[in-house]
Amino acid sequence: MTLAAATNENLASISNTLIYSAMAVYTLAFFAYIAEWLFGSRSKVGRTAAALTADPSGKDAAKKTAAPSVTVKSAGGTSVLERPKVVVRAAAGARDVPDGPGAHGGDEQGDLYGRIAVSLTVLAWAVEAAGVLARALSVQRAPWGNMYEFNITFSTVAVGVYLALLALKKNVRWLGLPLITTVLLDLGLAVTVLYTASDQLVPALHSYWLYIHVSTAIFCGAVFYVGAVGTILYLFKDSYESKLASGGRPGRFATSVMERLPAASSLDKFSYRVNAAVFPLWTFTIIAGAIWAGDAWGRYWGWDPKETWSFITWVAYAGYLHARATAGWKGRKAAYIALVAFACWLFNYYGVNIFVSGKHSYAGV
Repeated sequence: MTLAAATNENLASISNTLIYSAMAVYTLAFFAYIAEWLFGSRSKVGRTAAALTADPSGKDAAKKTAAPSVTVKSAGGTSVLERPKVVVRAAAGARDVPDGPGAHGGDEQGDLYGRIAVSLTVLAWAVEAAGVLARALSVQRAPWGNMYEFNITFSTVAVGVYLALLALKKNVRWLGLPLITTVLLDLGLAVTVLYTASDQLVPALHSYWLYIHVSTAIFCGAVFYVGAVGTILYLFKDSYESKLASGGRPGRFATSVMERLPAASSLDKFSYRVNAAVFPLWTFTIIAGAIWAGDAWGRYWGWDPKETWSFITWVAYAGYLHARATAGWKGRKAAYIALVAFACWLFNYYGVNIFVSGKHSYAGV
């Protein structure tokens, strides 16, 4: 066996500097997203209210809201369509509700702040990715040998998923503010509580399966997170639409926020498609982990806490997908299952690694 490579302290220091720099740029992006929501016009929102309050029965809503206009032009996939699509609410299936104009409210000034926010997000992501790469080069291995490295890689991948969706011209800029908020929290936790000095791996982790199993787990978690954000926003938007349909009057702040989001059905479909797309890869992640366990520990499955909660997470998401495809379990009921499934993933990510003793745990970091 060859001796482990020595840690390059200079590269490790550069990595730390890059991570802190990325946090600074993410903070600027956070304020730019806030500005997009605050300074975007409120005069162009109100499509959902108009659709549901003008005709509570929902029979003629499609005729009245089929062609709402938005003045912002689309460019590069970072702004909304000029004419938002009219979709059917998944929960009720009886009303046509148009998508909101986006965080900028269909206003050119708000859209400008949004574009600035996206540009800053791209810059921060590039700096953070460089920090992750420098960390890997400092020890000449995959940069996810402990919880600190896992956290900085996870947040990099999560932002990368968001930017990839924007590059594919998907109307997902509404993800920007909650995403950057949680990324800052994640990185703050990483550089304080979870920070671990750059070092070599324990012998059991010296395997090519580290690149396969852990990288897919990180990617799946990032996509599950994006789906969870969509699910939470769906629940808020569905409650808002239901309140309007029943004749209620939500507060001014709730109206300003909810009217800019996609329709509840759009958020519901987005979350379902995201979770369904990544579920097969999560299945592969568990299988790959079992194969690696066979090589490293001489057994494929031992009901270690990490293995157990990975399986529980798989069962929860499988239950969600099954419920989502079953008549009578669409909408809010399925959404609750999706959030329970993501809560299982979060516990598997943080709780098991930090608080539970086992072969996979990082207790003591």
